[in-house]
Amino acid sequence: MTEPVESINELNNDLFNPEEVDRFSDPIEARKKAMDYLARREYGRLELQAKLQNAGFNTEAARVAVDRLAADNLQCDRRFIENFIQSRINKGKGPVRVRLELEERRLEVGLIDEILSASDADWLSMARQIRERKFGPEPPADFKEKARQMRFLQYRGFEPGHIQAAMRIVEAGST
Repeated sequence: MTEPVESINELNNDLFNPEEVDRFSDPIEARKKAMDYLARREYGRLELQAKLQNAGFNTEAARVAVDRLAADNLQCDRRFIENFIQSRINKGKGPVRVRLELEERRLEVGLIDEILSASDADWLSMARQIRERKFGPEPPADFKEKARQMRFLQYRGFEPGHIQAAMRIVEAGST
């Protein structure tokens, strides 16, 4: 059997811990949480700040923590973008899809374009290989099948020029 609560204040003190409220406004605590996130994977600045706010940290504490992490080079949008692009290349995604996904994460468009253009990805070769892996080395039998393969490459995020060139290479290889 439990003892009865002596007063409503005692009950409120048990439910409301002022130290917990202070924790969520402390940039040092926000930094610790951000470090936990960064230990798992890279994050863009705004994405990391939003993640901290979703965890309960106030806007200012989250912003200060992320700013300090960036100053210490523990969070870097450039590094995040480079890693993100490489991971998407490894998954067979094209430049249009990669750019769109990065823009959704509210990263600087100029930085995205700079790093994408500096990447050593051979998008045309990738489009051809992805098409061949999915549909085989044979050219499409008819226009309907060609359109289906082209839509697939478009969905993967390849530019129209890459798609057209990949399809021409397949068709030229069959003659």
